[in-house]
Order: sequence, then structure tokens, then C-alpha cells
Amino acid sequence: MRKLLAIAAGLVFLVAVNWDIWSRERLLAEGRVVLLELAPVDPRSLMQGDYMALRFKVTDDAFGRVPKQSEDGRIVVKLDERGVGAFARRDDGSPLAASEAALRYRVRDGKVKFATNAFFFQEGTGAAYRDARYGELRVAEDGELLLTGLRNDKLEPLAPAPR
Repeated sequence: MRKLLAIAAGLVFLVAVNWDIWSRERLLAEGRVVLLELAPVDPRSLMQGDYMALRFKVTDDAFGRVPKQSEDGRIVVKLDERGVGAFARRDDGSPLAASEAALRYRVRDGKVKFATNAFFFQEGTGAAYRDARYGELRVAEDGELLLTGLRNDKLEPLAPAPR
């Protein structure tokens, strides 16, 4: 009986993990591209490797420098012709215009986070991301986000030179 329970638990775990992978792959393939202006800092972490800590300008626009938000939710950004999002309003459930996108945020440790608060890169390639000014995100219809890259002030994708 224990063996059967262990196998069933393992199968449930594998289904859950694969469902999460499938949903993220689908978001990468079908998600709407939204660019958010960054307010980056560039710390180093010996334990985690090289990364750039990220803070999105839209966070400050929506919640101020010291957010008093305590629950997860969504905001609405208005996209310009280049796909750059600017805070429009908090999501009240009203229909979105074609030039708008809803973005899900999460509150962790008193801080509002969109997708992630860090961009990790391979050791020694940090210089390639020095000019980052925008985060490139894929957004699902429900507002779920994935950070897919960084872009410069001309909205060109940043990446290290091939070795």
C-alpha cells in the first residue's frame, strides 16, 4: 500500500511540475511583449553568481517609493507605439483597451514585485547588460509575467557577445 501511495504521489508531483513548465512555455510563445522602464542597481552575489537587481519604474508610479500595499493584485499599463508600458490605473476589473495590458504583482516582504526582482547572467558577461533601460516581459491575458530579457535605451535586445 505504501509503495502505491509513493507512486501516486510521484505521479501527481510530475504532473504538477510538467503543467507549470507547459504553462510557462506557452506564455513565452504566446504572451504579449511589454517593455517596462527599469531603475536598476548592479550588486554582486558570491553565492548566487552575477546578477542585476531590478526595480521597475511602474512600481514607483503605481505605489510610490515606499509601497503600503499588502495584498497581491494587478495594475493596468498603457502601451505606447513601441510597446513600452506606463502606469494607467489599478485594475478594477473593467475591460482593457487594445493599448492596455494588465500586470500581476506580488507583495513579498513589504515590496511590490513584477515577475522578478533580479536578472541573472553568466559570470563575466555583466558588461553586456550595463546599458539596460527596459525589461522585456511576456504577459499572459490573466496578467502573469515572465522576464525574457533586457533592452537598451533604443529598445535593442542586450546579450553578451558570442564566445
